[in-house]
Amino acid sequence: MSRPFLSPFHAKPSPITDDGDEFTFCSSCAFAGACRAEGYDKSALEELHCLVEHVGPYHAGTPLFREGDPFNAIAAVRSGTVKTFRIDASGREQVLGFFLLGEVIGLDAIHNGRFPCNAVALDTVSLCRFSFPMMATLATRMPGLQAQLFRLLSQDINKAAAMAGDFSADERMAAFVLSIARRFAYRGFSPTRFVLSMSRTDIGNYLRLAAETVSRVVRRFQDEGLLRVDRREFEILDLRRLQQLALPVLRE
Repeated sequence: MSRPFLSPFHAKPSPITDDGDEFTFCSSCAFAGACRAEGYDKSALEELHCLVEHVGPYHAGTPLFREGDPFNAIAAVRSGTVKTFRIDASGREQVLGFFLLGEVIGLDAIHNGRFPCNAVALDTVSLCRFSFPMMATLATRMPGLQAQLFRLLSQDINKAAAMAGDFSADERMAAFVLSIARRFAYRGFSPTRFVLSMSRTDIGNYLRLAAETVSRVVRRFQDEGLLRVDRREFEILDLRRLQQLALPVLRE
């Protein structure tokens, strides 16, 4: 008899260490800046019963939550990459997004109290889980935390809308590479060199392109000196030209 699925959003926390300590948060924490700005450290948050729980690690292919699961927590990615997706009526997968280190998953479940999509680990993933009822209560006392929640929701909406226009394959791919690079840079990593955990098929699905088109565009970008690509390792060689290509999508 198969065991019932236990979402990491409901699993017991694990005692994983981080680069913070008993007073400070991980450097990649999506909420650390807001909490520090309000004068709160970990001990103060614990006194307010807002506990940050570490869950994982989860190996590639592990479901993190499934469409329709009850919502009671959001989670920040501590390590690895998470893919969110839906399955349509024909059984086809529609990739909705990719979440990198420090980014928050689960915000789109706030509206109706259930997750509207599926999430899966693309590599080894660990999460920081936040009880949403506790966080919502805490946010009423911490305007900075409330503002950060609104910013994160806005970012999710903007990311979803960015690819909705009638853009060329080159424009979509350039915007995708730049977006990933900037998100890594925001967390303190190299702004020009990074490894992508997602497959060409997943990238194409997200960009509404065939996997073969993604591979063809990437090869052309290499031939034209925009990128250096070794399997899943990307290096931006000509940032200015890549920005010009991505301009219609990113609207900068």
